[in-house]
Amino acid sequence: MTHPCLRCGACCATYRVAFHWMETDVAGGIVPAALTEHLDPHRVNMHGTNRREPRCLSLVGEVGVAAQCGVYAVRPSPCHDLKPAWEDGTPSPQCDKARVRHGMAPLTPADFA
Repeated sequence: MTHPCLRCGACCATYRVAFHWMETDVAGGIVPAALTEHLDPHRVNMHGTNRREPRCLSLVGEVGVAAQCGVYAVRPSPCHDLKPAWEDGTPSPQCDKARVRHGMAPLTPADFA
């Protein structure tokens, strides 16, 4: 079974991914600072996500067809925290909202059966 996120990518093209700058590699974190933009004195965001029509520049592929994070191993905490709906048996309103915004149906428990 292919994980539904590898066909989706909607969250990466819906939300601003903002996090504390200490998660970047210039402060001992793992997120490459070169992939971020300054947001405020304490936060950065992933390139491309602080736009009217956000799309993380680390997203590879076409949303809804085949999409994946190009920096998955070094992604920031908001990306770790946003879980796909039903992956762990619980709903995810954020996942549902992103999928609907991009013309996809929300995930169901059957997507992980």
